Amino acid sequence: MEYEELKLTANGIRKGIIDAVYHAGCGHPGGSLSAAEILAYLFFKEMNIDEKDPGKEDRDRFVLSKGHATPGYYAALAQRGFFPASELTTFRKLGSRLQGHPDMKKTPGVDMSSGSLGQGISVAVGMALSGALSLKNYRVYALAGDGEIQEGQVWEAAMFAAHRKLDHLVVIIDNNNLQIDGTVEEICSPYPIDQKFEAFGFHAVTVDGHSFQELEKAFLKARETKGKPTVIIAKTVKGKGISFMENNLSWHSGALNEEQYQLAMKELERERIFLCQRS
Repeated sequence: MEYEELKLTANGIRKGIIDAVYHAGCGHPGGSLSAAEILAYLFFKEMNIDEKDPGKEDRDRFVLSKGHATPGYYAALAQRGFFPASELTTFRKLGSRLQGHPDMKKTPGVDMSSGSLGQGISVAVGMALSGALSLKNYRVYALAGDGEIQEGQVWEAAMFAAHRKLDHLVVIIDNNNLQIDGTVEEICSPYPIDQKFEAFGFHAVTVDGHSFQELEKAFLKARETKGKPTVIIAKTVKGKGISFMENNLSWHSGALNEEQYQLAMKELERERIFLCQRS
């Protein structure tokens, strides 16, 4: 898939995020929007998955370690065809299979229920170890938040992954520099993230998380790296794509009113038209 197509896919994911949060009247749009390009690249370029057979044995595995960012996750799954996009409007509603945190027992395409921050990377490490022990060829990807890596469990998992040389594991850090109470630097600085992971035995790559060219190079480098897991630190903008949400801490979580919803969708439609004209 060419870069322009991926940009259109990311735009569609952002539309899905806004639709889901607006109709739910709640949710976490900021950290979902920041990860749109990451999710688009993973689900439409990088991973071996099949929407017609979500549980196929040799599929690559994905864990949304920052489990509150389900609007982005569900929007990506819907775009890929795991369920109808119209279902996004049922997000967080009673009886919906699209709950506030992902549910592997109910939602097609979800490999792991998550939401307790810090634990998703440990689960991904377990999946990768299982694959290694059973001589399977699947790869494992975990998407975590930069505030999330303040959790000690993340570093226990990192130490174990490097010790077991799980080179088919890729951890992606959505480094938008904002968490619920402020900047990650103000709350409990994890910087320099790359050097910390390297000290634990990872191969570390830092990229612009909104550049498909840089994401592609990073994921290719991860495939070439042998004997150690890879971490991709993706520098992103929280709320990316919506002018009044970008780098705005108040949109870590929250609901859009009708005026905000219309403005957000208008901005995204304007971007879609621009991308179509270029492609």
